[in-house]
Amino acid sequence: MEIGAKLRQARIAAGLTQEQTAEALGVSRQSISNWENEKNYPDIVSVVRLSDLYAVSLDALLKEEAPMSDYLDYLEESTNTVRSRREQSLLILLCVYLGIWAVSVLFFWLLTGPDDAMGYGIVFLWLVLPVAAFVISLLIGRGGYGGRQGWLLPLAFGAMYMLAEYATFTLANILSFSVLRLPQPSLLLKGTIISAAGFWFGALMRRRRRQRGESGE
Repeated sequence: MEIGAKLRQARIAAGLTQEQTAEALGVSRQSISNWENEKNYPDIVSVVRLSDLYAVSLDALLKEEAPMSDYLDYLEESTNTVRSRREQSLLILLCVYLGIWAVSVLFFWLLTGPDDAMGYGIVFLWLVLPVAAFVISLLIGRGGYGGRQGWLLPLAFGAMYMLAEYATFTLANILSFSVLRLPQPSLLLKGTIISAAGFWFGALMRRRRRQRGESGE
């Protein structure tokens, strides 16, 4: 039995019409009809929601003695597409932060004079970079782009924040006085906390959005 026939059988067994199913999933009745007639396939998220709606297991929908190779290939392809988009989104966000970081450091060396040092510190080290780390982390957390290792990223943001100060003020002092100095661990901690807060708020927003979607069903 192919996926379309299984979906139709499960819907009828659940006592639902195509209209009721479409309303519960937030799609058109034509989409339900197309899935059951195999004119096109539901994505993996829709299959999970149909499984919950029909009160049948995913195994019952997807497993059969004769493998549904076409649909399983489609699911694999769509899953890979989603994973690729997540990876691209994560890469774009990280590149945005690195761009802001690089501009901040270059601004110090190219456009900041001795009399502007305090203003630079306030604008870039206390405002621009912390806000950028918080916002980028929030977007990553909200989109779930980091996966299970996503919570390691705040350490990277913390390290970049520490290096921003080291690549500007500390390096300028090293060049002026020829005295080697090490990065400040307190800045690593500060940057990590700011980024972790962004991740936490983003993950909270993502969880609440998912709960609203489930309650809307």
